[in-house]
Amino acid sequence: MSRLLLLLFCMTALLANARQRAAEVGVKIGVLPKGEFNAITDVNGVRVGHFTLIEGDNVRTGVTSVLPYDGNIFQSKVPAAIYLGNAFGKLAGYTQVKELGNIETPILLTNTLAVADASKALVKYTLALPGNENVRSVNPVVGETNDSYLNDIRSFPLQPEHFAAAIQAAKSGKVEEGNVGAGTGTVCFGYKGGIGTSSRKLPESLGGYTVGVLVQTNFGGNLTIDGEAIDEILEQYPYRKQILGSVDGSCMIVVATDAPLDARNLERLAKRAILGLGRTGGIASNGSGDYVIAFSTAEGLRVPYDSPSPLLQQNVLTNDSMTPLFMGVIEATEEAIVNSLWAATTMTGYQNHTVEALPKDKVMDLLKKGGKIKK
Repeated sequence: MSRLLLLLFCMTALLANARQRAAEVGVKIGVLPKGEFNAITDVNGVRVGHFTLIEGDNVRTGVTSVLPYDGNIFQSKVPAAIYLGNAFGKLAGYTQVKELGNIETPILLTNTLAVADASKALVKYTLALPGNENVRSVNPVVGETNDSYLNDIRSFPLQPEHFAAAIQAAKSGKVEEGNVGAGTGTVCFGYKGGIGTSSRKLPESLGGYTVGVLVQTNFGGNLTIDGEAIDEILEQYPYRKQILGSVDGSCMIVVATDAPLDARNLERLAKRAILGLGRTGGIASNGSGDYVIAFSTAEGLRVPYDSPSPLLQQNVLTNDSMTPLFMGVIEATEEAIVNSLWAATTMTGYQNHTVEALPKDKVMDLLKKGGKIKK
């Protein structure tokens, strides 16, 4: 083999290894089985899209969209709930979701100062859909984290067409993770954060339902993976200062399920996602906006905008049937956060700030020593 071919082979192998997800290298979180793609898109109908904006030395930001199904969500709304883990944030649309128990637009995630523009883009998108010609009120749901360490957030780089592009890019199947979309400029536990996703599929004996999670990670604490206190052991001092001195940030968590849940039980499900965040070492600090948006795609629970009857007949899951879903969302949230770190790569951005990627080789060694990964 020539040196050139050998070099190409090694580069290909390195890139393939870099693209591997945590579960693919033996990191096993939880006990429940995963869905086909181990992503929020394992919930039938759910689609995810990204728009990533990297310009010059200072712009590192983007948009991520989550669509409950392919159709006019305003005309046929999905049951939903939003849980506030710590409400230092600018989540748009919360009060109407709390009051009415449904979502009527796609969900957009972006940076803190882009929430107003994202909301306007969602309103325009919704008004332009066929059938919405007479609509006069729209409740856009937009979440955010602050990416200003790596992104020149005050320059307002995101334009209306960028939000539209994220919606148009939404698709089912595999979901890109790491430095993409709304996770482009985020920082998590002092390492490069980003977008992560995971899912759990309950066995038929427990209902056979799927619960999927997508996260935008930009928070701090003491990183723990599958019970191993990674930062506590590594004591990587360039990062330790960030971890101990600046734990503020945010984590947006989107939960989808095909289980027939009303808004009340969706809020109960959303609460458990915060337990998954806690299992990774997140502490929901004073300056952290930790929100969970949960919705059900069950067709029998959709709420028509213009109902022909004043009565809705719905079959919903009993309280006693919720526990397996609680377990699933905790596991999927924990793994989604780990996946966001695992996929992210080192990035330099605003004012020449650099955030290093998670040192995966060292983490793997620690997990092997702890018996979490079989050698």
